[in-house]
Amino acid sequence: MGAGVLGDLAYQAAWRHDHTTAAAILTRALTRARHPAARSLLQLRLARTLAAQGEQRPALRAIAAAEHHLSDARTERPAWCAWMSEADLAVDTGQALLDLGDTTRAHQLIAEGEHLLPAARDKTRGVFLAYQASSYLTEKEPAAAAAAATESLLLAQRIGAPRCVTLVRDLLPRFQSYRQEQGAPELLELAAA
Repeated sequence: MGAGVLGDLAYQAAWRHDHTTAAAILTRALTRARHPAARSLLQLRLARTLAAQGEQRPALRAIAAAEHHLSDARTERPAWCAWMSEADLAVDTGQALLDLGDTTRAHQLIAEGEHLLPAARDKTRGVFLAYQASSYLTEKEPAAAAAAATESLLLAQRIGAPRCVTLVRDLLPRFQSYRQEQGAPELLELAAA
């Protein structure tokens, strides 16, 4: 459970773009986590924060470790990481690859993860859609980005997921140069409401 608490602290640090702190916390948490699902989640979060710092090789090693540990995870998991799945692995790996500049593979993994996600995890689906929108923007596909961002925002508003709303709103400045593209005006209007 201590590793879970540390993992959540690291997640919050990464959310605030303090990746140095996040990496230090996750490295510490990994010394205590024993269950493969827990180690997978912590390695995946470490990969994300390393990728955000541009540390390609360490990030790719952490991704490989996350994949390995998830494949070893049994169905009986600690409560704090019971939700960890192939969908989470795919999307977060995609986001790490996006930060490392591998946009094509990143987009594929984010889309794959979104499709693998069970219907009961709508909040996570909203986050995944926001990541997908960011990926499309990076690939200069504004119509697809606007569609994913709009779907994410509508879902987040419907279920009351403020973090997801923030993720989409953080993307809005990137849509300013695409104001005339399909779906962008509607997204900007929806976000302003």
